[in-house]
Formats: sequence, C-alpha cells, structure tokens
Amino acid sequence: MIFFDRLIVQLDRSVRVLTGTVRAARPIPKPENGTLRAALSTRDGRRAAALMRVNHAGEICAQALYQAQYCATRSAFLKPLLERAAREEEDHLNWTLKRLEALGARPSWLSPLWYGGAFTIGWLAGKAGDRASLGFMAETERQVTQHLERQLARLPVDDAASRAILEQMRLDEMGHAHAAHHAGAIKLPRPVRDLMRAAARMMTRTAYYI
Repeated sequence: MIFFDRLIVQLDRSVRVLTGTVRAARPIPKPENGTLRAALSTRDGRRAAALMRVNHAGEICAQALYQAQYCATRSAFLKPLLERAAREEEDHLNWTLKRLEALGARPSWLSPLWYGGAFTIGWLAGKAGDRASLGFMAETERQVTQHLERQLARLPVDDAASRAILEQMRLDEMGHAHAAHHAGAIKLPRPVRDLMRAAARMMTRTAYYI
C-alpha cells in the first residue's frame, strides 16, 4: 500500500505539472520599485514571451528531474533535500506560467516530451548513487544559473516584471547548488557535463519557438 500511495502522489504531481495547476507557496516576485514600467512593444512582448516559455519549459524539466531522483533514492537524508528543492521549483513553475499568461502567450507544446525526457535522466542520475545524484543536482543548478544570467541579459529593458521573476529564480537555483555541494555532491565527469549542456541547449532553442 505504501508503494501505491507514493505512486499515486507522484502521478498526481505529474498531472498538476503538465496541466498548469501547480500552486506557488510564495507570491510572484515584483520589481523593487513596485512598478512594471511602460507597456511592452509588440516586438518586445514577443521576445519576452519566448524567453519566458523557455524558462517555463525548464521548470517542467526541473520538476521531472527532482521527482525522478526522489523516487530513485532510498536515502532518508537525500529525500527531504530533493523535496525542498522541488517545492521551490514549483514556485518557479507557477510564476513563469503566470507571466506567460500576462504576456498573452502559451507554454511549449512539447511539455510532455520535456517532462518525459527529464524524468528518465533524473531516474538514471538517482540510480547512480546519492553522491552522483547530488553532483547531478549541483551541475544542473549551476548550468541553470548561467542560463538565467543569459536570459536576464536578453530580456527587453522595460520588462521589469519578468526580470524580477528571473532574479529570484537565479537566487533560488544558486541556493540549490550550494545545498547539493554541502551535502556531499561529487563533480561529474566533463563528458557528462557537456552532454547535459547540449541537451539543455536543444531544449531551450526548441522551446523558444514551439
């Protein structure tokens, strides 16, 4: 019964992730000055929407990765760490979706594909052992932090609302990487890191348009 209870919980979470019904525990970040600046031009609005669609797709992947790693490990120490990170990523998922809606845009049509692929990768990472799983978590969050820094540089100057969201996401991702390192993460081999980067690049370039 315990196994089936856990299976139902994970299936429920997967459905909520893919249907956009995940709730945020924290309010959506606002610009420091409390204003949203001027309305975006059509061109800037499209660019902001495409960038936020990429970030929303990334959060779909984050949910799948953490859920898979959580299911794969038997460590009573690692499970709470993964669960806490996944909860913060749920905030990110909700925030990016809300911002997409505000921009009059849609999520990626390939969300189920992103979720399934990321879940498979997360499961393999989890089965490689706890220190390797933590190393995967640390490297993922390091690459995500770099990605968000690039996204912030590409955002339209007047899109203060999206910028506030991405800034908080960047801080959270840095915290997840630090927590993984502190818990005993190993450094992944360079070929693995390069493969992770290539897979992320493929996803971001595709989700920008589709």
